[in-house]
Amino acid sequence: MSKVQGGMKCVKYLLFVFNFIFWLSGLLVLAVGLWLRFDPETVELLNGDGAPDTFFIAVYILLGAGGLMMIVGFFGCFGAVRESQCLLASFFACLLIIFGAEIAAGVFGFINKEQIVEEVQKFYSSSVSDSTNPNGTAIALIYHKTLNCCGGSTSEMTHELCAGAEENTQDCLTAITEFFNEKLHVIGYIGIGIAGVMIIGMIFSMVLCCAIRTNREVI
Repeated sequence: MSKVQGGMKCVKYLLFVFNFIFWLSGLLVLAVGLWLRFDPETVELLNGDGAPDTFFIAVYILLGAGGLMMIVGFFGCFGAVRESQCLLASFFACLLIIFGAEIAAGVFGFINKEQIVEEVQKFYSSSVSDSTNPNGTAIALIYHKTLNCCGGSTSEMTHELCAGAEENTQDCLTAITEFFNEKLHVIGYIGIGIAGVMIIGMIFSMVLCCAIRTNREVI
């Protein structure tokens, strides 16, 4: 027999629906994280020797959050159906931990946003300036092809590589900034969305947990 009745029963099923949505959200976050990690353009730009890995650190945090959300969502559904105070309390604690991790990831991304772009720009510039290194030239050409850009410095090597480029072609330093800002904004928006969903989940879980406890004391 159900431990909660009336309005609390409605909260129970709302929490179940929420956890299912939370599980789907975890799946979506995992999918977006995998897309950012294995996106052909991103992989090409950050696949050379000495390429910065700060961007991928943020992506790995996103992948970890997505996987953890799916696990927590599953146990949250089970706890809501079973009306288990222990599982619901554990669910609340897990949401609190994920919420803290999201805040930490958001702060990390905000603080390192410019650093990520600058590191990639330096990687490109060093590849272009080293005219004696065929690998550097190959990396520069990958950037030119992927971002549809050319140049960004006044070195002679840059002019040689951009000899066939159109006059209005965007410089690569600006193209790099726009490309990675767009990717980082995706991570930021997902983080904000997850934080909002988790706050709702914590409220529902606490209300239902308190209702179960109250009913047990009455019984």
